[in-house]
Amino acid sequence: MATYLILMGAPGAGKGTQAKLLQEKLGIPQVSTGDLFRENLKNDTELGKLARSYMDKGELVPDEVTVAMVKDRLSREDCQSGAIFDGFPRTVAQADALDALLSELDGKIKVVPFINVNPDSVVQRLLKRAELEGRADDNEETIRTRMSVFQEQTSPLLNHYEARGLLVEINGEQEIEAVQTDLLSAIEDK
Repeated sequence: MATYLILMGAPGAGKGTQAKLLQEKLGIPQVSTGDLFRENLKNDTELGKLARSYMDKGELVPDEVTVAMVKDRLSREDCQSGAIFDGFPRTVAQADALDALLSELDGKIKVVPFINVNPDSVVQRLLKRAELEGRADDNEETIRTRMSVFQEQTSPLLNHYEARGLLVEINGEQEIEAVQTDLLSAIEDK
């Protein structure tokens, strides 16, 4: 059976970094909704055009469009053994849609590691990243708003996966290598 993991954590918790490391170790791809949106918009796919029609009006792209992009991505050959989800699902409705999709693919979620980092540490990490990458839009106020939205949207999702016995909390305050070791242990234990 394919191995599907959902990496959860606040913006700046290190999900992307850890997903890339896991991708190398486990031989399954990182599936990031941000990357999927950029790819579909850049290639002007039907899904990209549909997403753009909402984005151009300043509206959120509906779950159905996001799930369709994920389904398309999972249909590719490199996902036959599983995938590491990064940035998806964001809501319980998306989690339910993902379960239905994985059921169609004869797969299921193995574990949901939650990389937990103190909010003040996240703010400092993101401010440093903004400075290094020249991201003018990442100021402290914007970061704290994103953190608030994350808490609001993700708390129900954490409870959802905890109730199913899939959630494993990982201390994200550690060095990158220690977080990776804990992630690999959590995956092996499930």
